[in-house]
Amino acid sequence: MTVFQLLMLGAAAFFAFKIYEHVQTLKDPQEGESEDGAQRNANAFSPHNAQTLVAKAEDAYEQEDFSKALALLKEADTKDQNNPDILYRIGFMLEKLGDFDEALHQYKNALEFDKNNEYFHNSIASIYRVKGEYASARMHLNASLDIDPQNPVTHYNYGNLLVDMKNTEQALEMYEKAVELDPEFTQAQEEIAKLKTSLKDTSV
Repeated sequence: MTVFQLLMLGAAAFFAFKIYEHVQTLKDPQEGESEDGAQRNANAFSPHNAQTLVAKAEDAYEQEDFSKALALLKEADTKDQNNPDILYRIGFMLEKLGDFDEALHQYKNALEFDKNNEYFHNSIASIYRVKGEYASARMHLNASLDIDPQNPVTHYNYGNLLVDMKNTEQALEMYEKAVELDPEFTQAQEEIAKLKTSLKDTSV
């Protein structure tokens, strides 16, 4: 699955820290203050628009500074609320930081606003797989295949799930389908080699 890239470090680090502080203190409008007023205050905090903040978050991700990337994306979310791409990126950063429950929440939020995105289903399935909730993971992978049965990433992820479920032969079929769809899919090729070796050893 494709993801993110791009920009600077010294001033950006300080700026991202200030954004993080601000995001942590954002609160609901006080009595007598309109929601529009609260939104204007949030938008006035930074001179950057949501698109610029996302680009800065991509750069932070490339630098493997996931906390800074998350802070920038949260600020972007205050400027462009309910944008499924931003919500998905927030979930991705949370997953990288190991906060799987909140990542799952953000992925589901993204799916609410883009119900036919197979990658959102894939990411939700990956969290359920980590949590050992295989039935839920399988449901979302099936939903992803319903949207796009020709996506090799989904077949690869399904193979990973089936390995965890000890369904080796079905997993092999999924990996082989991934390679059929994308002959350059190196990871799937490696998993096929592992499973074939494992099956050969158990048959001896």
